[in-house]
Amino acid sequence: MSGGSGMNMLLIQFLLIGLVFYFLIIRPQGQARKRAEEMLAALKKGDEITTAGGIIGKVKDLRENQITIESGTSTLVVERARIVRVGTTSAPGQQA
Repeated sequence: MSGGSGMNMLLIQFLLIGLVFYFLIIRPQGQARKRAEEMLAALKKGDEITTAGGIIGKVKDLRENQITIESGTSTLVVERARIVRVGTTSAPGQQA
């Protein structure tokens, strides 16, 4: 009789561990991915962006997967997926 009870407890423990993984790992990653996709979809000319490599520039031209940006006196083409931030990137203590 106690064998069935022990199996039920084991299943409940696995279910609880699965729920913890879902709420602490899987769900937040999905939400972050959705926010990143929305940010990239809303990208427009003139936006100030930061790339994964740390390049800061203004959007000059938009294409399907490539974006032309102007950074200082240079014009660069970057992949849309490499953009990590859209908006002002002023240093702490400075006003935008």
